[in-house]
Amino acid sequence: MRNRWNRTLFFGACFALIVASAAAQTDGQKTFSHLTYNVGGGFAIGRGDAGSFSGNSFEGTAGVGWNFNKLFSADAEYMYYALPIRPSVAISQRLGSADASLSVASLNGIIKVPYKLDRYGAYGIFGVGFYDRNSYSNTGLLQVGATCQPSWRWWDIYCFNGFVPSSPPQSLGSYTKIAGGYNVGGGITFDLNRLHRAKLYAEFRIHKPYFSDSEMGAWPITIGLRW
Repeated sequence: MRNRWNRTLFFGACFALIVASAAAQTDGQKTFSHLTYNVGGGFAIGRGDAGSFSGNSFEGTAGVGWNFNKLFSADAEYMYYALPIRPSVAISQRLGSADASLSVASLNGIIKVPYKLDRYGAYGIFGVGFYDRNSYSNTGLLQVGATCQPSWRWWDIYCFNGFVPSSPPQSLGSYTKIAGGYNVGGGITFDLNRLHRAKLYAEFRIHKPYFSDSEMGAWPITIGLRW
């Protein structure tokens, strides 16, 4: 739970910084701005183990970047994806009180469609990054000979012939694993002509991390603001 609160506070700080930076620009400013910001949230469709153990859940995204011109830009983003363990999984797989989350730090390229339809625009986005999965359970020390469960791989539990061996001692507590991965997607924008020339955006992405212990991914659907 501490990991989740830390990341929630971090996301809130990012939101405050982005809003403050955007507010520093005047409504009358008509020149091209190289700095770009975005903040948004929605839900993500869990794929692989994320779908099996947690399902669909809340996600939040914040980023800052640079417009090279009106067609190409790049940004650095942080995404938090909550992975609450399903109660049925926690009970059947002996996890006790369990929780998990996925934090993503990525570098992305953005290609904007050169033509707009009135106030509507579109773009594609792709990038690479690091995926930090955090898992927690209060089950504690595992009994020797206990039948290994599918979700235990999120805690890097070593099993022999499907059972917990006598050595080394293993427990379900807090565990973190980091992997590389990529994301790809696209979105549409709508010029608000207010809020310091913000754009409302709706975006769909596919995130694919390459964890050595688990096949998982996330398909976030995000609604937010871009400046």
